[in-house]
Amino acid sequence: MRRSLFGRLWPNATAVVLFIGCVFPVYWMFATAFKPTGDIISEDPVWFPLHPTLEHFKTAVDADHFGTFVRNSFTVTILAVVFSLVIALAGSFALARMRFRGRRGFIVGFMLAQMAPWEVMVIAIYMIVRDASMLNSLVPLTLFYTMMILPFTILTLRGFVAAVPRELEESAMVDGCTRAQAFRRVILPLLAPGLMSTSMFGFITAWNELPLVLVVNKDAEAQTLPLWLTQFQTVFGDDWGATMAASTLFAIPILILFVFLQRRAVSGLTDGAVKG
Repeated sequence: MRRSLFGRLWPNATAVVLFIGCVFPVYWMFATAFKPTGDIISEDPVWFPLHPTLEHFKTAVDADHFGTFVRNSFTVTILAVVFSLVIALAGSFALARMRFRGRRGFIVGFMLAQMAPWEVMVIAIYMIVRDASMLNSLVPLTLFYTMMILPFTILTLRGFVAAVPRELEESAMVDGCTRAQAFRRVILPLLAPGLMSTSMFGFITAWNELPLVLVVNKDAEAQTLPLWLTQFQTVFGDDWGATMAASTLFAIPILILFVFLQRRAVSGLTDGAVKG
């Protein structure tokens, strides 16, 4: 009995500790955003904002070019996700359904591209953008964010396409559909979980990216929200209240996306990882 009780207790206790460790920094960010400055700099930690204030949110929103940064972030992120999905749908279908020489090497290449840290390529990307006279533009950001998202998107969707029985596609073609029509009417609706999971991954990746935009876009009119988070510094030190408020605002779109897509996204990530 004792061994059985211990065997059930320690996994649950470990899960609780891990949960607290993951959630507490997020809670502290939200709580600090609503605390008055006096509570933030107090030597004794204030665990809950007893006198909540929106002052720090006003400071964050009133920062220079806030509206521009919001527009730029949503523009490059949404475009990168859409472009990567369109390209990945064709690429994943080819890898899952067609047999051609070099197919395995092609897949290994995508895996290697996914594992490679993009930060080591920032200098090379900067030189390409500079030589193309595209500095301080959203176009290179959109293109390179698409490239960052694409390997994972193709590999994940490939698993979903491979999991769809060929008979469904062949039946649609027997009934008069072309291959493209069979893909659009039969396969595409079944890829919804994979599209959800890859969209969420792509959105988070592009939304959080900082090194590239820091290097290629020096003009504030072409910068994004991650750079906005670095602005809350004064000659007297960091404005932690405004920084936490800005971080809270920055995290809200991701939280909203996760709330709406969590069920399909989780099943999509697990299914796409083991199928095909």
